[in-house]
Amino acid sequence: MIDDVDRIMAVMQAAFDPLYGEAWNRRQVEDSLSLGHCHYGVIAAEGLPCAGDVPAAGFFMSRNAFHEEELLLLAVKPEFRRYGLGRKLLDTLRRDAGARGAQRLLLEMRRGNPAEALYAAFGFYKIGERPNYYRTSEGDRLDAITFACDIS
Repeated sequence: MIDDVDRIMAVMQAAFDPLYGEAWNRRQVEDSLSLGHCHYGVIAAEGLPCAGDVPAAGFFMSRNAFHEEELLLLAVKPEFRRYGLGRKLLDTLRRDAGARGAQRLLLEMRRGNPAEALYAAFGFYKIGERPNYYRTSEGDRLDAITFACDIS
């Protein structure tokens, strides 16, 4: 049977461009999930939670702190993009984070990330910037942008 860390890693390997160094390794995922305040969700291509041997088409990982939940990672395999799976993952995150007492969601991403349109449509708004925060594998520097979304 496929476990959820295997599912997360398969999506991560397919979804993240190595140029940006955004993908986590298995150890980072396992260590984060072993903490009580980190959470995740996996989704199949049909938009339902994964079970049995069904592979994941997407996932999210988040970290809860006080009245906020930070989206650490969100990814959908390229062949399953533009089918609403990212939105379903964000809906699940909002619902689950709210049940844990979070009043808003936070995320940080590199400037130019195409997922920004998804986040904006979901209700995320810019709250800050870190100039030259990220470095590509080619040495280029990219700004980080911090976003928030109120949970209502």
